[in-house]
Amino acid sequence: MASKKFSGKTPTAVALSSRLSETLGEIETAGTFKHERVITTAQNAEVKVEGSDAPVMNFCANNYLGLSSHPRVVGAAKDALDTHGFGLSSVRFICGTQDIHKQLEADIAKFHETEDCILYPSCFDANAGLFEVLLSKADTVISDSLNHASIIDGVRLCKAKRLRYEHMDLVDLERCLKESVGNTIVATDGVFSMDGDVAPLKEILEMCEAYGATLFIDECHASGFFGETGRGTMEHCGVQDRVGECGVIINSTLGKALGGATGGYTAGPKEVVGLLRQRSRPYLFSNSLAPSVAGASIEVFKMLTESSSLVDKVQENTRRFRERMTAAGFDLRGDPTHPICPIMLGDARLAQDFSSDMLAKNIYVIGFSYPVVPLGKARIRVQISASHSLAQVDEAIDAFIEVGKARGVIA
Repeated sequence: MASKKFSGKTPTAVALSSRLSETLGEIETAGTFKHERVITTAQNAEVKVEGSDAPVMNFCANNYLGLSSHPRVVGAAKDALDTHGFGLSSVRFICGTQDIHKQLEADIAKFHETEDCILYPSCFDANAGLFEVLLSKADTVISDSLNHASIIDGVRLCKAKRLRYEHMDLVDLERCLKESVGNTIVATDGVFSMDGDVAPLKEILEMCEAYGATLFIDECHASGFFGETGRGTMEHCGVQDRVGECGVIINSTLGKALGGATGGYTAGPKEVVGLLRQRSRPYLFSNSLAPSVAGASIEVFKMLTESSSLVDKVQENTRRFRERMTAAGFDLRGDPTHPICPIMLGDARLAQDFSSDMLAKNIYVIGFSYPVVPLGKARIRVQISASHSLAQVDEAIDAFIEVGKARGVIA
């Protein structure tokens, strides 16, 4: 039978559009709709945004080291385009592995002090492709209750027994370890992205050793800039020297502090990486990392091994911001040494309006609300960068104080 022709959408398409429009309207009414501001320049401490004539200072990027537009990084990307082309048009195991991919994997493994490393298109893919390969239905995965969505989705893909412990609660973690069966992985963010708090990895690692479990860490908000030399949460917690001997598995991203483009990786024991190359679906069925990203990332790790000056700078800026904001009366959460600085506001609409007021003062920050954070815990998440000058940090603080008083957030 011939299909009926319609001048517009079919009834099925109209019904779908109507249902989704209603949902979008509810999100808008609740004040949780996420509007995307459009940047018209390269990512940096100052950017230009559509609708604003003057440059605005960016305090909401994951550009912790200021490398997203660094001349050395951009130059290395251009060089890789000339020598290795634009793309591979292939997955890694067919004809998509270049020498720069292998070099980058070796550089990352050396940086984290692990045996090997495997690259992915993103850390979301790395998290999605890990647990189902390493665990069977006879095994157990234990996850912090506030782990990133990508860890949660990765855990859902595996058939292992799933246990969840209260956020950074070591007593509850031990309960889960006692209930675990088979091979067990304890999965945690090193630094939790919405709250800026740091997992107690020294104590977690000791518990993993006591119960024969493997520690997995997502280091997206730590790699390159956290810890004395930027090696991440293990270094910050004083257990960097145990990464290799304990077989710790580290997943992280090239898309934040380490240049900010795209790409993720798993660093860990050679057998873990070897099996992931054979069975990890996001690796096997995704195109190789672009040559320009690989070339630029090699330069990033070279810069990190040459000097820790950028790590020192982001720490200096973080101290300045946290000290002055706390003194002004704002409720800041997270570890006092971490450049994720959540400013708690509670109400979703207030968070959105506050961020708009800040943009009017040429300070670019974003309000976060449900479902990104729990209901009633809306906040503005400020992220400090090594690219900010102290004068810029002070200007942002002054704007926060002015808007905070006007909105009744502080006295």
